[in-house]
Amino acid sequence: MPEEKPLPEIRLDQLTGLRTILSPARADRPFDFGGVPTEPNEDAREKCPFCEGREDRTPPETWADRPGGGAADTPGWRVRAVPNLYPALAQSWGDEAGTAAASGPEPGGLSAAGDPLRATSRGREADLFGASVAMGFHEVIVNTPAHQTSLGQLDDSQLAAAVTGWRERMRTHGERAAYVQLIVNEGHEAGASLEHSHAQLYALGFVPAAVARERERFSSYNQHTMGGDLLAEIASEEVRRRERLVAIDDDALLICPWASRSPFELRIVPRTTAASFEEDGEVGVGMLRTALRALEARFGSLPQFNAWTITAPRDAETFHWHLDIAPRIGIRAGFEMSTGVELNVFPPERAAAELRDALG
Repeated sequence: MPEEKPLPEIRLDQLTGLRTILSPARADRPFDFGGVPTEPNEDAREKCPFCEGREDRTPPETWADRPGGGAADTPGWRVRAVPNLYPALAQSWGDEAGTAAASGPEPGGLSAAGDPLRATSRGREADLFGASVAMGFHEVIVNTPAHQTSLGQLDDSQLAAAVTGWRERMRTHGERAAYVQLIVNEGHEAGASLEHSHAQLYALGFVPAAVARERERFSSYNQHTMGGDLLAEIASEEVRRRERLVAIDDDALLICPWASRSPFELRIVPRTTAASFEEDGEVGVGMLRTALRALEARFGSLPQFNAWTITAPRDAETFHWHLDIAPRIGIRAGFEMSTGVELNVFPPERAAAELRDALG
């Protein structure tokens, strides 16, 4: 009699309310993980504009960590921020001299300020093709002066300096932006156009819908539980159950989320509630190192990946930051793109167990 296979199941992401379908029976099939690290490119190294000594090949720096002091756009830095040469945003809030005036960042929420459905609800004729300038700032934060192609190649002090730089730039832009998004794309498949390790920062004039959903669910849970913290409760339960727990230290825990959207997705959660990543000192740096080490040990080398922070939008009353890492394993195909429902063939319980074993 053939062995009975477990049925696929639908899981709800507690933070966003979005669905993931887990198909554990498919995890036993031959599976090409993909996402292998790209080989270092000597030609790219020779031409890299991010390496120390080539500061003239980037736009003028907006900030740098220079332990010994020195002039801007010169060697001697540990971490350096510059405007993105090909920005996704206008590099302006629209209220500087010589630019069009703006009313300030859009209000956050699940509907954009220019949504034509809002216009019709107020009795005005809808502009179904309306557009507005994408105000905000888009920066590159170079993680190291040496030509390292991965965060995993940085030593502990270099990684700590890089994350401190991320937080510094997030705080600066957070004074004006409705939301500040920090991302890391490592590898060609993850969207990196230059191999030198770097992060990108987007200072947005609006709160993205996915983040607004989290904010609203945090607020709703807080009200319904008379002060409860949604992510703190999830973290506590993950530690108790241990099925999806990969590692824990004094500051943070590392889990494969309950409704992981892709194989070996990881989440760093601070153990003490903190709304904003940028305001939480050095919390999470050690666990980021552990996450990178776990992936490298499991796959033999660190796979290409995307990482991003989810931090409190401006004026959020209750929130709890987290940092997510998604190795570029498998392919997001037609079902996921057409439905917005993620299909994960590798359950987070199995992924967490394999990562724990890899860490030893």
